[in-house]
Amino acid sequence: MNSNVLIVGAGAMAIEYFNILKSLDINVFVIGRSKDSAVKFEQATSYKPFVGGINEYIKLHNKPAFSKAIIATGTEALKDTVRMLVDWGIKNLLVEKPGALSFEQLYELNEYCHNKDCAIYIAYNRRFYESVDKANEIIKLDGGVSSFNFEFTEWSHKIEPLTKAEGVKENWFFANSTHVVDLAFYLGGGLPVRMSPFVSGQLNWHSVAIFAGAGLTSNNALFTYQANWKAPGRWGIEILTLKHKLYLRPLEELKIQKLGSIEIEDVPIDNCHLEQKFKPGLFKQTSEFINDHVSNLVTLKQHTQNSKIYEKILKGETLK
Repeated sequence: MNSNVLIVGAGAMAIEYFNILKSLDINVFVIGRSKDSAVKFEQATSYKPFVGGINEYIKLHNKPAFSKAIIATGTEALKDTVRMLVDWGIKNLLVEKPGALSFEQLYELNEYCHNKDCAIYIAYNRRFYESVDKANEIIKLDGGVSSFNFEFTEWSHKIEPLTKAEGVKENWFFANSTHVVDLAFYLGGGLPVRMSPFVSGQLNWHSVAIFAGAGLTSNNALFTYQANWKAPGRWGIEILTLKHKLYLRPLEELKIQKLGSIEIEDVPIDNCHLEQKFKPGLFKQTSEFINDHVSNLVTLKQHTQNSKIYEKILKGETLK
């Protein structure tokens, strides 16, 4: 197990990662940018971060003393922070989703890190929910997925008044909604090989308001999706096998409907104490990164490939 890990960022997500790493008995060094965030971090954890940002810290240290790092900065700073750490010499990184501010930045980052002997993973922590583990177990026993559908409606009335860095809200689908899209295709067992995406409307702060589409995945599962950011709704995924229909709505919980029944039953979840103590999915994701058990983590290269699909969903055929 790696015993010396760097966290870049001192906000709420950095606090979550810090608490998990300390529970794993890992030595952690935290670099924050502002005094305000550092004070809040210390109040929450009793640990005092370095203040001034990663760029200032690198100026003071020619070589890193860390073989792994977790990047938990704001979305707008993710790409540049990855580049700085890679150039400094840390090549094993867990980066908060979506890895960059926009599709264009992500593609640039992937190109930059190509052939640099990096192991970079994007933190789609919902893959590590206990509900998802249980769903995968049932899917395997049932012989795989036959079809699925998902919804990624965002509450635009809550998002619009938020103060965010330039470009964050404008890229909200990429930065936030792809949590659901990634998980849906992860559970569905494959990326689309055919897809018909449609979009309609817009918001003051986002280019698309309503999404709908359908397609076929590489494992021959049919899928549909929809999201209406101007109407009520919530994130959710429904997976259908030949024996069951699985409901993840909310994603942290799992319900099941058996063939021949109209009853929808709760599925007991193991190890739920971890999701009560830590942010759901984050403990297992972080532990697997630290211990090099990375088969369920999304690599930067995979995320770049997946994002070609996400971009098609965002830029679908416009319906007037």
